Amino acid sequence: MRIGELSRRTGVHERLLRYYEQQGLLQPTRRPSGYREYTDSDLDTVRRIRSLLAAGLNTATIATVLPCLRDDDQRLVPICSDLVTELCRERDRITTAITALRSSRVMLDAVITAAPDDVAARARANLAAT
Repeated sequence: MRIGELSRRTGVHERLLRYYEQQGLLQPTRRPSGYREYTDSDLDTVRRIRSLLAAGLNTATIATVLPCLRDDDQRLVPICSDLVTELCRERDRITTAITALRSSRVMLDAVITAAPDDVAARARANLAAT
């Protein structure tokens, strides 16, 4: 199948599919005309990529972990022991980021609630207008 069909079947824009190819996540064959040719297995690969992106992994990390995953009843299953270690590290990184963001939100809340009533009322009006 060509890139347009892969895009339609996965819901992923053609530009993003080309980006996945540049990142080494997809390896379509090339026709003599230069057109990319994708297989049904590329559909599964794009779905895996989307799942891993949704899980918070970046494309560089996905490139290293993708070969060590298989699909099993709509979920990704690691098949390499090193992958589980890598995923645990990624989870810890995400947990640290979440903790830092929560702390930042608490600090912002403290500053926001310190605003005088008239300033807070104007801010609410500005927010409602947008």
